[in-house]
Amino acid sequence: MDRHAEAFLEMLAAERGAARNTLAAYAADLADFSDHCAPRGITPLTADAGTIQSYLRALTDAGFAARTAARRLSALRQFFRFLVQEGLREDDPTALEEGPRLPASLPKPLAEAEMEALLEGAARLPGNRGPFAVALIELLYSSGLRVSELAALPASALRPGQPLVTVRGKGNKDRLVPISTRARAAVQAALEARPNPEKPSRWLFPSRAAEGHVTRQTIGLILKDAALNAGLDPARVSPHVLRHSFASHLLARGADLRSLQVLLGHADIATTQIYTKVLEEKLQRLVQDHHPLAVQETAP
Repeated sequence: MDRHAEAFLEMLAAERGAARNTLAAYAADLADFSDHCAPRGITPLTADAGTIQSYLRALTDAGFAARTAARRLSALRQFFRFLVQEGLREDDPTALEEGPRLPASLPKPLAEAEMEALLEGAARLPGNRGPFAVALIELLYSSGLRVSELAALPASALRPGQPLVTVRGKGNKDRLVPISTRARAAVQAALEARPNPEKPSRWLFPSRAAEGHVTRQTIGLILKDAALNAGLDPARVSPHVLRHSFASHLLARGADLRSLQVLLGHADIATTQIYTKVLEEKLQRLVQDHHPLAVQETAP
């Protein structure tokens, strides 16, 4: 890897607290850009606007989605801004480059009845996997936690008499998240079902993984098993889908966007506004199905 890219990644880790997966994604994006530049004799210090444009065209020609191209352009913007700030370049070749237009990305939440079915399917998993799966689903669905936030919850997170839990989210920013009584009970049942419930651990959900706590991959696989047990398509069930379901169901039941932004830990409310499209569709169906004039229009 280019030494300037290494310095950039070190800055992200040290100054912004970027997670390991984030660093890996940036490293992969910069490596792909380097692979495009190297045969042309171009380096990060000599790349110009034409280089950026040719790289984006190459991504399009290779069949990459607009979202992938946009993410890689975002990585390059931050990289070249870093080079300018460090005095290694005088200009940013990405400054005037417009990103590709992205299609509207609508969340695809599970229905409320499907969430209940998923919990029932989780409870039927054999051994201590059942209580563990129920606890994971209850936490994800009742709090809207990111899977990385759930995995890294400390053992001291759920203290008696304290309904709010401090969660460290993206950018090492802390926020308070309410945990329901039902989710707390599910977590307690999971802890008691462990092979060695009395063994002390730093983490709420310890494991033998290198991190010391349950991994995102393990959580994802357990959710797939619960979905199969519930008769749901496993492809529709993931930690991220449960986070979407949390947000969509709250909004449909009257929550406001500002509160939802705080609960989800979004830095910009524009990120939260995507959920309004789900509510708009629900309201449109409501009027179409129940308004007397709409019913008359569709009647034969």
